[in-house]
Amino acid sequence: MITRIAQNGPSRPSLLWQPQLLPWDQVSFCVSHPIPQDLSPPYMLTTSSAALPAMAVDFDTTNTITNLTVAMYMLAMSIFPLWWSSFSETLGRRTIYIISFTLFVIFSVLSALSANIAMLIVMRILGGGASASVQAVGAGTIADIWEPSERGRAMGIFYLGPLIGPLCSPIIGGALSLAFGWRSTMWFLAIYGGVMLIMLLFCLPETLVKSKPVPPPIPNPVQSRRPSNELTRVTSTAAVSIKKAAWTLKRLFWDPLTVLAYLRYPPVLVSVYSASIAFGALFILNISIQSTFSNAPYNFSSILVGLLYLAPSLGYVTASMVGGRWIDHIMTREAIKKERYDPQTGKLVYLPEDRMKENMWLAATLYPGALIWYGWTAEKHLPWIVPTIANFFFGCGSMLVFGAVTTMLTEFMPHRASSGVAVNNFVRNIFSCVGGVVAQPLIEVMGNGWLTTMIGVFAWVTGNWAIWMLKRNAGKWREEMDRALSERK
Repeated sequence: MITRIAQNGPSRPSLLWQPQLLPWDQVSFCVSHPIPQDLSPPYMLTTSSAALPAMAVDFDTTNTITNLTVAMYMLAMSIFPLWWSSFSETLGRRTIYIISFTLFVIFSVLSALSANIAMLIVMRILGGGASASVQAVGAGTIADIWEPSERGRAMGIFYLGPLIGPLCSPIIGGALSLAFGWRSTMWFLAIYGGVMLIMLLFCLPETLVKSKPVPPPIPNPVQSRRPSNELTRVTSTAAVSIKKAAWTLKRLFWDPLTVLAYLRYPPVLVSVYSASIAFGALFILNISIQSTFSNAPYNFSSILVGLLYLAPSLGYVTASMVGGRWIDHIMTREAIKKERYDPQTGKLVYLPEDRMKENMWLAATLYPGALIWYGWTAEKHLPWIVPTIANFFFGCGSMLVFGAVTTMLTEFMPHRASSGVAVNNFVRNIFSCVGGVVAQPLIEVMGNGWLTTMIGVFAWVTGNWAIWMLKRNAGKWREEMDRALSERK
């Protein structure tokens, strides 16, 4: 990525943002910088996930209760991006990164110092909310820079962040927990967050080119037509203060929630659902891996359980590297086949729904099938390598879904990229939170086999239905959505 930008120079036409304002090395850094930042949410999640059994012993509680640290973390990651994305559209991406990572470091330290399970859960909620800025705002950074024809590949590279996290962090978390106890995983997160904060302060430029909104015009009491009337002056001053306070409260509490209204548009709703059902299945799988292989007959140690997460993570990385190029190829192929050219520039016209072709049909079948494969082989206690291979294919299939949906949302909602991704994060993390809460009790009641069969069949039927609906109605839905959004401006 850095080499390409250096070779093409600052006038490279595929950049939407204006890189000529900065040296080429800073331009390349803003493309690659979200990757290490985006490691933090999965690092915080899966590094400590490997230490869940140790937490249960230390706080004298059950696995179900310690799983709440994961579930509540995901709940925070669903809610807080609504605020981060809303503020990033006016304050800028860089400001939000710096604020959120400062809070991330503080709450990681407090997590390490937790005196009981209740304090740990609260600090995990706050830490999850702080780290959640990157997955919404980071996608907005990519959308600031790359045109649709290359955005799939750029988004694939960006997604190496949340993918390398689950690849490395269970091993790191397992080793730290085994050697120094579970609190060392939280200290590791605090140190990691501090390093990222320093990188943000000194290396990352602002990519959002947009003027800040101003409060609605308020009459100046000094310019009143009756300045001599003291009562009128006091009343006007009070009115000004009330209006300013009302505007501030609206900006802080109401405006971030308005992004959820985008779910009323079918392209957004269907796309978000496709990713959410896969994300919920992913977290049920994560809980199952930890629960199944840390107990009899496997009885793996924390570090060995962490190593088992390598398989789905390698699937994520494989699909990320291959899937982004594949999606870009599909978009170009569809535009050429339908002869969609801009009459003024002669360039191909790309449509978001072109990203949902054979890649999504394959993905919507691959990850549910792999989930069922894992469930029954783990249920029957087959050698660990058999369910582990299934998890690799689960990673491939689910990542194809995540990459396509995230990129589509930035294109269905141009100039509102962070808001679209925040809505996606909100819904999918609600699914993952529910999955994290119910997974362990359902495994104990149903077993891995029937649980994964139930989830897999539901995901296959509804996921394919969502793709079919979008394929059939995308053009009409997109035009209606574009008109509605244009009227709101």
